[in-house]
Amino acid sequence: MESDATRRFSSRVEDYIRYRPSYPAGLIHVLERECGLTPSSKIADIGSGTGFLGTHFLQLGCEVFGVEPNAEMRAAGERLLAGELRFHSIDGRAESTPLPAASVDFVAAGQSFHWFDRPAARREFERILRTGGWCVLVWNERLVEGPFLEEYEALLQRYAPDYAQVDHRRMDSQVMDEFFGAGQWKLASLPNEQLFNLDGLLGRLHSSSYAPRAGSPEYEAINRDITALYARCALGGVVPFRYETKIYYGQLSTT
Repeated sequence: MESDATRRFSSRVEDYIRYRPSYPAGLIHVLERECGLTPSSKIADIGSGTGFLGTHFLQLGCEVFGVEPNAEMRAAGERLLAGELRFHSIDGRAESTPLPAASVDFVAAGQSFHWFDRPAARREFERILRTGGWCVLVWNERLVEGPFLEEYEALLQRYAPDYAQVDHRRMDSQVMDEFFGAGQWKLASLPNEQLFNLDGLLGRLHSSSYAPRAGSPEYEAINRDITALYARCALGGVVPFRYETKIYYGQLSTT
């Protein structure tokens, strides 16, 4: 799974860019208030992908080191952030970055921590963080509430065989206690939402690493059933994806 995880999005980059949600602006306000984030902070964006999370730090004025093991995702981030002189694209992974020791104020991971080898990643984060630095783990967690989102979830369970294995909702308080230490982390939550027409809904589906691949029987079946679901549930030509943006943050001991 680990080596596969670095390649899972290679064929899904364009859908990811077009159809995945970004993060609410309130994310930065939380980190300013709770962790002392400033424009002079240096950020290691681990699993930086197409640059969704790093963009928020860059807009504040931070210097961002985007660490991404997938070549296609890394190239997409480089295209998106090509004009940002404070962005540095790095071929690396959570467990082994080329960053110098004690070189960053924040280690951040958006939609990626659930792919990491957690003990190895923690050791690496401790190595690259400066004294007093912060670790921030962020997810847009799709809510399962109401007829449309409940049935969409049921279709994933039916047609995507490894959906349950890679669902980041498994990243719960027990995992955070194990990673940060019991009582050594906090959680902030913010609302987020996307509205999709049918093309957008199908694009959002196929941006996911667990979605059936084109040419498989499951691909045809899930497209058919989601199209029918859209026809039943769309209002004004759109259906909503509602999220809770979860922000886990804490300081890692470097002793």
